Amino acid sequence: MDSKTVSSRLRELVKFLGTVKGDLANVTGPPSLLAPSSVVEVGHCWAQRPAVFAAPAHEPLPEKRSLLVLKWFLVALKSQLYVAGSPGPQAVSIKKPLNAFLGELFLASWTDEENKACTELIAEQVSHHPPITAMHVIDRQNGVRADGYARVEMTFNGNVNIRQVGHAIVHIDRYDEDHLVPLPDVKIRGFLGGCMYPEITGTYTLHSSGGYVSQVKFSGEGMIRGKRNSFEAKVYKKDDTKQRAIYTLSGVWSDGWVVKDAQTGEVLEMFKHDAVENEPVPMDIVPVEQQDDWESRKAWGKVLNGMAMGNLEAVTREKTKIEKAQRLMRAFEESRGETWEPLLFQSISADDFEVFHRLADGTGHQLADERTKGVWRVKDTQVKNLQRPFRAGLTPLGY
Repeated sequence: MDSKTVSSRLRELVKFLGTVKGDLANVTGPPSLLAPSSVVEVGHCWAQRPAVFAAPAHEPLPEKRSLLVLKWFLVALKSQLYVAGSPGPQAVSIKKPLNAFLGELFLASWTDEENKACTELIAEQVSHHPPITAMHVIDRQNGVRADGYARVEMTFNGNVNIRQVGHAIVHIDRYDEDHLVPLPDVKIRGFLGGCMYPEITGTYTLHSSGGYVSQVKFSGEGMIRGKRNSFEAKVYKKDDTKQRAIYTLSGVWSDGWVVKDAQTGEVLEMFKHDAVENEPVPMDIVPVEQQDDWESRKAWGKVLNGMAMGNLEAVTREKTKIEKAQRLMRAFEESRGETWEPLLFQSISADDFEVFHRLADGTGHQLADERTKGVWRVKDTQVKNLQRPFRAGLTPLGY
């Protein structure tokens, strides 16, 4: 993409964002600024490195398990936030994922034969207004699972501000241990400089039932150190009032970082995203022609084909078909007094979500269930018995 095209698209984006008032999350952007994937695919960042996901199951020390869950959290950020782009001075191709329609599904798996680990991802758009995506990642062989959901809110004030309302819970069967994982807020910066990039700022904490806390302080360009995507982190014992570090981490979450033993200063790991051993394993997904109509890549197939061909007219036409059909389905349901029922997730009362309250006690973490239509949990039995077609006689187009 040449510099004139980049500048033109950035001007187009800024002009468009300046016309929108309130939450941008459900607003359809210009076709040229859309990513060739839907919001329901974002959870792939949690699952695409099975060995990293499974690692806590093989660690006997609880403080090291907290360190490994922290690593999983940090490793996922790059592919989660650099959508259709990459870090660096030319990172101008960050784009907005397609707004998922109600009931949209994404099912995929990743197998790391060398490390005997396999992750499965189940994601569903459980609400459209407001937009809420629920996700479930599981490694059945190693007994690790992550359950999370997020409502995304977006505003523009010179930067795009993305607030994620929700959380994830990681459970390790072997130790019957849970970890509360936050979903950080993000700013998309660099509009005026012609180089858009995501930035996380502020402090976030991960809490384990094993008695340890991981604290991450994000900073970035324009801060004291001025390094884009920078962070510092530490793992400490929950009941240590001085919060003395057991392990420290520092570096750039989109590039690499160093892990040290805080007592001895010994370097325990030097993680680099571009190292061969850290590359994501290939994704396994059912061929599009065999997918159900409610699965993301089949549902958006003609839109994605239009993007690949550079045919923005086709993108707009096919995208509008789905959006119009969805509006008609909601109107029909309302006329009959019906409520849409998600296929693979259910909303439970906050009072019944004991694990969150136990982990969040005294931490400042808020459930905010009134903003996410409750607490979303996967229907385990439904997932195990899942068979295509998922909704016989009904497609996202209403027939």
